[in-house]
Amino acid sequence: MSLIEQEETLILVDEQDNNVGVGPKMQVHLQGALHRAFSVFIFDSQGRLMLQQRASGKYHSGGLWTNSCCGHPRVGESNLQASTRRLYEEMGFTCALSEVDQILYRVDVSNGLVENEYNHTFVGLFDALPALNPQEAEGWQWMTIEDVFKAVEQNPAQFTAWFKAILAHFGQQTIQRWAQSFQHR
Repeated sequence: MSLIEQEETLILVDEQDNNVGVGPKMQVHLQGALHRAFSVFIFDSQGRLMLQQRASGKYHSGGLWTNSCCGHPRVGESNLQASTRRLYEEMGFTCALSEVDQILYRVDVSNGLVENEYNHTFVGLFDALPALNPQEAEGWQWMTIEDVFKAVEQNPAQFTAWFKAILAHFGQQTIQRWAQSFQHR
């Protein structure tokens, strides 16, 4: 785990996303405390979703496939600012992002950690190649929404717990609608 990950402070929230405090990242994940997070879904103009393979050295869920980017806002940072920052830190690019929804989930991840998150979901359009930060991501690929759902159904152990929770919550039709909003622009 990098020094930045060890020292990061997360924003604790209630079930309506009201701030109720802050806590050290590792302690929050060990205790399973509810905290604010975001997930970014990047689509290309063909409606495909950019998947990220997390770096094997990540402190949890290393080597698993997930949505394009995810993370936690810093104190004093908006969800949009945090999503834009983290997309650049992980995938090496930025694009316009729009928040489409929120979801509450609590899922166990590797190393005895829990993601208990009030998650803001953002979407964006990008039609070029990412420049991965190898400490964050070791792979990426474009996939149709239909193929994403098939892959998760056939090989669930290859995907992060929060990605599966988001897919199950919103469903294929909703995520397809997000992707279609960027087609033929």
